Amino acid sequence: MKLTHSFTSPAPAEEVWEALIDPERVAPCLPGATLTSVDGKTFSGEVKVKLGPVQLLYRGSGEFVEIDPVLRRAVMKAAGKDARGNGTASAVVTFVVGDSVEVETDLSVTGRPAQLGRGLIAEVSGRLVDQFAECLASTLGSVDPDEVAQQQHLRVVPDEPIDLIDTAGVPVLKRVLPVAVAALAVVLLVVLRRRRQR
Repeated sequence: MKLTHSFTSPAPAEEVWEALIDPERVAPCLPGATLTSVDGKTFSGEVKVKLGPVQLLYRGSGEFVEIDPVLRRAVMKAAGKDARGNGTASAVVTFVVGDSVEVETDLSVTGRPAQLGRGLIAEVSGRLVDQFAECLASTLGSVDPDEVAQQQHLRVVPDEPIDLIDTAGVPVLKRVLPVAVAALAVVLLVVLRRRRQR
């Protein structure tokens, strides 16, 4: 599925560009993400996602396959797999930096998150981009490098997943509640049936 987002550049375009092509600078602003290694244009890390009682941990890697400093355009490919083998996620992300940052993502998801549907994934990703933009703005707005490092350190919370219910709120609940009610009904039927058999 293709997702498009944009946000106003929170600093001069050149400064935003330099930050966006540096995984170590932007990783702390990605909700639920932890960067584990960087080697030139390649990097690896993990992302934790939570939906109610279900928690998924994706481990994977990414690479900048195209960087054009003149147009301030970059293309990044990333892929990850759920640690329990329940699904995969891959994306090709293209961004262009000007007065605004234009982001286009070609996303492929399998497993439980795929069951959420395109509409919900688009809604959640939009809110995550907004959170990222706010974090990036506060990071670039800091003049003192030590303060920037401290802010980034505070944002890296490896054990804290992206909580989709907190992120999308009511829209997620509207979609998840019927499934949860149905699952609860099945459990109750099984319990009642077992009691009757006794």
